[in-house]
Amino acid sequence: MRLVLVGPPGAGKGTQAQFLAAHYSIPHISTGDIFRANLKAGTELGIQAKGFMDRGELVPDSVTNDMVRDRLTHEDVANGFILDGFPRNVAQAEVLRAILADKRTPLHAVLEFSLADEEIIARLLQRAEIENREDDKEEVIKRRLEVYAEQTAPIISFYRNEGLLVSVSAVGNIEDITAHAISALSRVAQ
Repeated sequence: MRLVLVGPPGAGKGTQAQFLAAHYSIPHISTGDIFRANLKAGTELGIQAKGFMDRGELVPDSVTNDMVRDRLTHEDVANGFILDGFPRNVAQAEVLRAILADKRTPLHAVLEFSLADEEIIARLLQRAEIENREDDKEEVIKRRLEVYAEQTAPIISFYRNEGLLVSVSAVGNIEDITAHAISALSRVAQ
């Protein structure tokens, strides 16, 4: 299964990606985790990414595209993958389509997790307290939601037009959301 997860920050993509990756026995590739690891290690990429992330903005496409292109050459993606955090705009979706076309391995589906902004803000503020995450302050969360609406939400229409979009609600307990996602994906050819 080659799968992209989309949805606003706080919709549970990372959590669901872990369960779906285990269910399908494929790697979960999260650009957010890669950026945070670089921040912690103090790499050049991490320093560049930190300035954008601290303002609730997105890391530039050129950095992200190259990182994903390289990651998709690793052996563990031979049987599929889950991308979480990429693509985040139509230009990146087109880059991903080209990368996969070169490999003759198109996407099977794009799974959208939908959730209201009020619930997102509450979830992310709670996560900030639990995980002590600096990128989850209320003003940064609101900016991330604005950026998502402006830059990332248009990929939903892009993938709907490609016939790849599968939508599920991100409301409810984790197990139920996972079950709904697996059920919705079961209609997708593997």
